[in-house]
Amino acid sequence: MDTRDVVKIGKALSDENRVKILQMLTDGEKCGCKILEAFEITQPTLSHHMKILCDSGLVDAHKEGKWSHYSVNRDVVREFGKYISDLGGEQHE
Repeated sequence: MDTRDVVKIGKALSDENRVKILQMLTDGEKCGCKILEAFEITQPTLSHHMKILCDSGLVDAHKEGKWSHYSVNRDVVREFGKYISDLGGEQHE
């Protein structure tokens, strides 16, 4: 993971709504419509948040009909976790 990736993930995690969305997605794939129901935000605002999460690599998306469906990219989350762990001086083999 290079520093640009870390910065994008840091930006994505710098917003409370985006962190809550990511937490929601840990239960499995969700339709944008279901995510929208859980927040008091507009659809364009949700789209903005989802674009940032997808651009960071933390979230994957695919379209079904008029709605996008989102899921956590667990490989990126694990890689980011390892990066953070390494900053703390933990050794990985």
